Amino acid sequence: MAGILVNNILPQPPIFLPTSSSRSRSSIRNLVMVKASAEPSESASVSTKPGKDVGAVVFTAPPGFKPPEPKRFGVKSGKLFDVLGAAVGVLFRFGTGVFVSGYSASFVSKDEIPADQYALRIGGITVKETSKLGPRPEKPIEIYEFEGCPFCRKVREMVAVLDLDILFYPCPRGSPNFRPKVKRMGGKQQFPYMVDPNTGVSMYESDGIIKYLSEKYGDGTVPLSLSLGALTAITAGLAMIGRVGKGNLYTPAKLPPKPLVFWAYEGSPFCKLVREVLVELELPHIQRSCARGSPKRQELLNKAGHFQVPYLEDPNTGVEMFESAEIIEYLKQTYAA
Repeated sequence: MAGILVNNILPQPPIFLPTSSSRSRSSIRNLVMVKASAEPSESASVSTKPGKDVGAVVFTAPPGFKPPEPKRFGVKSGKLFDVLGAAVGVLFRFGTGVFVSGYSASFVSKDEIPADQYALRIGGITVKETSKLGPRPEKPIEIYEFEGCPFCRKVREMVAVLDLDILFYPCPRGSPNFRPKVKRMGGKQQFPYMVDPNTGVSMYESDGIIKYLSEKYGDGTVPLSLSLGALTAITAGLAMIGRVGKGNLYTPAKLPPKPLVFWAYEGSPFCKLVREVLVELELPHIQRSCARGSPKRQELLNKAGHFQVPYLEDPNTGVEMFESAEIIEYLKQTYAA
């Protein structure tokens, strides 16, 4: 399937699976072709070629599935400590990843902003939020990483600050697909690893990636909280305390032919809980970053009639849904092997 668009928003780079000549063709239900290269993908298409005698895997929503109604600031029963543990990281990282670069807020009259325009509304208070964005990449930047890595967290925070859409390839320990691919492309299994198909640049090292993204897609400024060297790494590590071990290890799963689309931002504890599962199941996903001040908040409001994150779009099943706890359950039921 060439030239597929995810909901007509972003192109999809190829998904790769390692293959083995010792495996019988009859045992392969769905084969996604490999391009083991240090060069970024030339195509933005997903190519799926099933074996001659078997059909492609068809993914469907769980039986009786119905997307839940969004509940603002709602926490599902029994999940409060998970949310609190995920929120610890925001405190250790001084809120980095919560606001877009150049963020500003002002109180306005409730009549100044129409009901169909996004604004922060709490009670009778209306807050108008704005930001200053740099150049936008034409193709989504690809980043290979995993949730439990403090160096990867630093890069994800910068992604939120710059309001970039990223195609994340999860690389949890023990995963069979994208972790080995990084070694083939760059020569070592080290994370994060970035590939920018817009410029042909590929690189390791979190500080280098942050500097590159800032200069290419921002104003060249790196936030102080991301410029403190070892202290940045230490606090990023401490940010994992509330969710130790989560988002680190691979859970056997079925690889979908198309990346999922995940509306989220690094500073949200609800988004973090979902990303842990996306990473553990090794599910590629285009993250549409929408921290405070992001114009994509209006995009999601237009699309879904409501702004709330996380929000998941699954082009493999047609499911679109809010609510972190239900998204997690959906992902496990649909993709866990």
